[in-house]
Amino acid sequence: MNIYDFIVKNITGIDEKLEKYSGKVLLIVNTATECGFTPQYTNLQQLYDKYSSKGLEILDFPCNQFGHQAPGTEKEIATFCSARFGVTFPQFAKIDVNGENQSGLFKYLKSQQKFNGFDLNSKSGAMMHEVLLKMDPDYEKNDDIKWNFTKFLVDKSGNVVKRFEPTDDINIVEEAITRYL
Repeated sequence: MNIYDFIVKNITGIDEKLEKYSGKVLLIVNTATECGFTPQYTNLQQLYDKYSSKGLEILDFPCNQFGHQAPGTEKEIATFCSARFGVTFPQFAKIDVNGENQSGLFKYLKSQQKFNGFDLNSKSGAMMHEVLLKMDPDYEKNDDIKWNFTKFLVDKSGNVVKRFEPTDDINIVEEAITRYL
């Protein structure tokens, strides 16, 4: 199995084969429009503007599993993202990233890059750690997606090479992207 074997629904509900992105560096993100991390759309669009001509694609998968922070329809989500953040990278249908109804794509991504914890020296990393400890004292023992804006980096050959938690600094994400372009 490889990343290019997956077929996903785009934001308008049409099936798309991920093989169309073969030869590109991918940043696959689960997002939400009403999350404290939603301003990351600005950073993601800046990365896309800077590197899409060099082979970067950002694939946006809205997810309503964390605090019901992606409540809108796909059309409402797309309108919000383009109007508020100028998003031009590909967006896909809303999915589950954990649990019984999780997307096969995200199940695969998690199998390829495990959860490695939060940077507890960062304010946001320490905050997420405390929040998740209250919800599940054993949260660190599984590879589930912990919150919105978890990112997976895929190289040009389709290998899932890195996982970034929502609290990871965008400069670290950008540095990794440039290594694979």
